[in-house]
Amino acid sequence: MSSPAAIIDRGRGPEIAGTRITVFHVLEYHMAGMHRDAIATSLWLSSDQVEAAMNYIEEHRAEVTREYEAIQQRIRQGNPPWVREKLRESHAKLEALRQRLKSKGGEAARHVEGNLVGQ
Repeated sequence: MSSPAAIIDRGRGPEIAGTRITVFHVLEYHMAGMHRDAIATSLWLSSDQVEAAMNYIEEHRAEVTREYEAIQQRIRQGNPPWVREKLRESHAKLEALRQRLKSKGGEAARHVEGNLVGQ
């Protein structure tokens, strides 16, 4: 027999015990009009776990709403400039590697083709 579903906070906001699913995940599905059981199926949770999250959301509506809006605001702002620069650098390195591999791939293909012609 499993223990009752619980909401805990390990430092990243209220989440369903034994998972990494926050009440904000459940909130988004609920706001989209999904039924508790459909949310459970989508997030690989039990209906009791989703029910616990929904109860938490209802009991702490003002706090959850405030935190959810802060999360959405951070998402809208995007990455800070220093992160965008790191991403640009990473993409440039990846593209250079792709070009090197593409070039070597062409050389390998010519090498194989040359060996087959020589047989």
